[in-house]
Amino acid sequence: MRKADMIIGVPRETYPDERRVALVPGLLTQLQTLGLEVILESGAGLQAGFPDAEYQDQGGRVAFQRAEVFALADILLQVRGLGANPGPGPADLAMLRSGQALLGFFNPLGAPGAMVELARRGVTVLALELLPRISRAQPMDALTSMAVVAGYKAVLLAADALPRMFPMMVTAAGTITPARVFVVGAGVAGLQAIATARRLGAVVEAYDVRLAAKQEVESLGAKFVELALEGADAGGAGEYAAAMNEDFYRRQREMMARVVAASDVVITTAAVPGKKAPLLVTGDMVQKMRPGSVIVDLAAESEGNCELTRPGATVKADGVTILGPVNLPSTIPFHASQMYARNLVAFLRVLVKDGQLEIDLEDPIIRDTLVTHQGEVFSQRVRDRLMPPGVDPAANQR
Repeated sequence: MRKADMIIGVPRETYPDERRVALVPGLLTQLQTLGLEVILESGAGLQAGFPDAEYQDQGGRVAFQRAEVFALADILLQVRGLGANPGPGPADLAMLRSGQALLGFFNPLGAPGAMVELARRGVTVLALELLPRISRAQPMDALTSMAVVAGYKAVLLAADALPRMFPMMVTAAGTITPARVFVVGAGVAGLQAIATARRLGAVVEAYDVRLAAKQEVESLGAKFVELALEGADAGGAGEYAAAMNEDFYRRQREMMARVVAASDVVITTAAVPGKKAPLLVTGDMVQKMRPGSVIVDLAAESEGNCELTRPGATVKADGVTILGPVNLPSTIPFHASQMYARNLVAFLRVLVKDGQLEIDLEDPIIRDTLVTHQGEVFSQRVRDRLMPPGVDPAANQR
């Protein structure tokens, strides 16, 4: 076997209740073919169902000290790096060294100040949240992978909280009518929620500001709700909807109120990276829902699509249960870790050439995800977030 040129480090995740791991044992051989050796912190994969022994069986090395992983690794793979791990994350800063590369989720648009701290350490940060929406980048699209998991789990949470069954059933005691589910947002998470609710037997309706989503919704057996709103076709980049102004959202809420009131379950998925989620379901709309109805707000981490949502909490209002789950992919850590790790390995195939890290700024995958490099905040999108309104970012560049 060829001698490893670089070392990949996988530290244990420290974000509260984070059970995923950035690399799974079955992918170590693929990294070895790239000339990469793997060292991971002991117990890094345990909560996801991957014990240390499985990594060792695949040629990985286990370190019992976190500092050893940071000291030896040329590239660190994380699920939640600094910025996406605001509590315990800063404790790792002192262990980083200039020239090291970090790959994972960093919330660079939501926490630009943390990116400045990483730049000061001289590390190269590549944030998966900024991956361009191009076909070549699809195997690396971790946001999409995790949205699939979140959409699936959202329906299971709703089914558990709803005081009725999802499918229509004919029993000796009579016919049970199916639950009515309304999914707001037909992106990746929304489409997965639609598919899962349909498999459970619910009658599903869905709405999206992008009219192009209608065909996808109907292909899954759901009804597409069309709202007669001027400027409603807000197609964004790739599968993302563009952010709209508050007047549009106000008119949208008025049009949606009837559908929300008739639904047993409402699942909202509208989020804009680095920004507050749009308000789609008001307290007044909740009041008009039938007692026992359930709302699952997948935008809870960015203040929620429902006015009554509280991140990480269950709220009861007017007989309606509002769930504000956070970090849903972590609740299914085995498969979420598998999917995420495949995304990272695909990215490493672009990033590593002949066993060496290669920052090719001509490649949009690397250029767009590159947040910090050579002591600077490289990403223009992040630099813009650091500037006060009315200030020219170019005036502060060296």
